[in-house]
Amino acid sequence: MILFLTIVSGLAWTVVYVDAIRIGFRDRSYAIPAAALGLNFAWEAIYATRSVATGITAQGVFNIAWGLADVVIVYTFLKFGRAELPGWVTRRLFIGWALLLGVASFAVQLLFIVEFGWELASRYAAFLQNLLMSGLFIAMFVARGGSRGQTLLIAVAKWIGTLAPTIVFGVYGNSPLILGVGILCSIFDLAYVGLLWRSRSGPPARPVTVAPTDYASGASS
Repeated sequence: MILFLTIVSGLAWTVVYVDAIRIGFRDRSYAIPAAALGLNFAWEAIYATRSVATGITAQGVFNIAWGLADVVIVYTFLKFGRAELPGWVTRRLFIGWALLLGVASFAVQLLFIVEFGWELASRYAAFLQNLLMSGLFIAMFVARGGSRGQTLLIAVAKWIGTLAPTIVFGVYGNSPLILGVGILCSIFDLAYVGLLWRSRSGPPARPVTVAPTDYASGASS
């Protein structure tokens, strides 16, 4: 059952990442909230590398696949993310913010490892950043005035992808912390699913004002 739930979670999160890439290029935006994306990318880069070094498992295969997908999602953030910010945010400020976010994300993941060790750190960090992502998805929906750069498929797959390991580590692993955080994730995730479902019959999302330059173009401002 644990292997089955691990595969369910892995496939569901793979759907999240693949659709995030698709919708990012389609809507010229990024589909994973910036802070959650930074933490996810750092987590997957660290644990995918460890998987290669210590032996590939089913989870390790997914970690590597997610890490590669995250590289593309980070690209969509760098290319289109500046357009989501106020006009006074210059290219240099945006690059500086992105670099700071990346460094901080790796620092947080490494501090979890130092504090808890590899096994517990991977679980605690994953669930806490998952809860952060759940809240930030709702904030993204509100900030963008609708579902631009987001899809119901991402929302549902994220919920399933989190629920499965909640059962694995919270129930079978007998961890009250993971079970509690996982339940909170489900509450936020289902609220987000409801928002996206309701928006399907509502008014279109507010269009974004695209900045004249972006990071990928290399132009200055």
